[in-house]
Amino acid sequence: MQGDAHAFRNLILKHSSEDVGKCIQCGKCTAGCPLTFEMEFMPNQILELIRTNQEEKVLRCNTFWFCVSCQTCSVRCPENIDIAKIMNTLRKLNIEKGMKPSPGGVVTFNKVFLDSIRSYGRVYELGMVMKYNLMTGQPLKDASFGPAMFMKRKIALLPHRLKELPLIKTLMAKSRRLME
Repeated sequence: MQGDAHAFRNLILKHSSEDVGKCIQCGKCTAGCPLTFEMEFMPNQILELIRTNQEEKVLRCNTFWFCVSCQTCSVRCPENIDIAKIMNTLRKLNIEKGMKPSPGGVVTFNKVFLDSIRSYGRVYELGMVMKYNLMTGQPLKDASFGPAMFMKRKIALLPHRLKELPLIKTLMAKSRRLME
């Protein structure tokens, strides 16, 4: 049945409005991606796996967790496929289906990162690292880096709140469905 053969592709289309069926496998997305060295499958391979209905294989890999949404792949695509949007969709589907992300702690890191931005309008690095390490059961993991980073003024002991925080909170509330 044709409907079954395209079930995963149709699911991605439904959630992202992006049709991976347009992909011509030119490899430009992969050639421009700065993090392919960390990825289990290259971006063009992910699109092909989606096209061939390999949902389990795609949702269990680490590729979309390493995507930093820099948009290089999307800009380079001659078929105007927003590949970064597809990667974000894959993260959301992974979480919705209760699957464990490949790189451990990535969902926790994402939550801590977004909480920091909600609270301060920007990332409060020291607080974020401390909270993440506590939540992952490694409270002293990065403690040895702290003094040197503080002395070089790379981190602050106290957070800095942006005056635009109310606007940032409004934007985050409106885009919540995209981030979580």
